[in-house]
Amino acid sequence: MRLLVAEDEPVLAAQLTSALQSAGYVVDAAADGLDVEHQGLSEPYDLVVLDLGLPGRDGLSVLRRWREAGRVFPVLILTARDHWHDKVGGIDAGADDYLTKPFHLEELQARVRALLRRAGGHASADIRCGPLLLDTRQAGISLDGQPLELTGHEYRVLAYLMMHHGELVSRSQLVEHIYAQDFDRDSNTIEVFIARLRRKIPPELIQTVRGLGYRLVAGPT
Repeated sequence: MRLLVAEDEPVLAAQLTSALQSAGYVVDAAADGLDVEHQGLSEPYDLVVLDLGLPGRDGLSVLRRWREAGRVFPVLILTARDHWHDKVGGIDAGADDYLTKPFHLEELQARVRALLRRAGGHASADIRCGPLLLDTRQAGISLDGQPLELTGHEYRVLAYLMMHHGELVSRSQLVEHIYAQDFDRDSNTIEVFIARLRRKIPPELIQTVRGLGYRLVAGPT
């Protein structure tokens, strides 16, 4: 899952980025409202953490622009404003949730998990696909109850497939959602990660749809 952290306070931005990366997410960061707006319009984020008090262009204006342009990713607003009408304004502009500063990083992570689950149509923190279980709280995946030893990229590929199990996922989708913006992306490496995963889980669980991508299934079909 790929996230954007839009926060202009350097210390908080670094803390948020570090905490979310530790939870297994790919994280881009931006501090200027104009840059944030552009990234949200041009990159396929799974979720955005958006501070309202950005320089250049305020967070509410950025959010309205995204929604007007049809961008539907979940947005978690951060605000130092503790007035109810500010929160209502954020929700009306298209926000999915909000946190008032200061907050605990654990609460932010829990809200991020909940928003991502909701966006993917999942109600539980545990996402199951056949013998595989994704624990979104611990950023871990188990096979028949036994934890899988995965590299960071293997985890991100398999977690993304599990969040979208049963759906066809293209290689370009995987590239866009497992690498940060400034990473040297190579779609050919996806085949390498898929091959590695097939050595760690029953290989028939990951179907290749020639020329289109991959589909994670619960068992042999």
